[in-house]
Amino acid sequence: MNFAKILAGIGLAAALAGAASAQAPTAPAATGVVGTWVNPRGSVKVQTGACGDKLCGWVVWANAEAQKDAKDSGVQKLIGTELLQDYHPTGNGKWQGRVFVPDMGQTFYSKIEQQGPNSLKISGCILGGWICKSQVWSRG
Repeated sequence: MNFAKILAGIGLAAALAGAASAQAPTAPAATGVVGTWVNPRGSVKVQTGACGDKLCGWVVWANAEAQKDAKDSGVQKLIGTELLQDYHPTGNGKWQGRVFVPDMGQTFYSKIEQQGPNSLKISGCILGGWICKSQVWSRG
């Protein structure tokens, strides 16, 4: 599966099922990105919330295909997996952290940019952020 399909399969919302600490992050800019988000294909939902003083996201729902793709790559239980890791604010509605791509079993540098109250542009990058693949996730 290619990187773009993997990002589509995991959707940002998929990683948030283990979000026992779903209170708003301490950073004021975080409140707009806290919630449940669905990837463009509708195959994964992720719940974002605080993880210490950072923003993280856990898979709360994934369709059968996304779960199979993750399992084929060694992730036995996709729901509950932390996909969005240690994001910190970099500006108004902008965040940097890491995204775990279950289909690849790898973690990549990542950026989140809030594009509106109900949309996030999430990018996974290689080569120090020089080459990125992005998706727009919807609140769901």
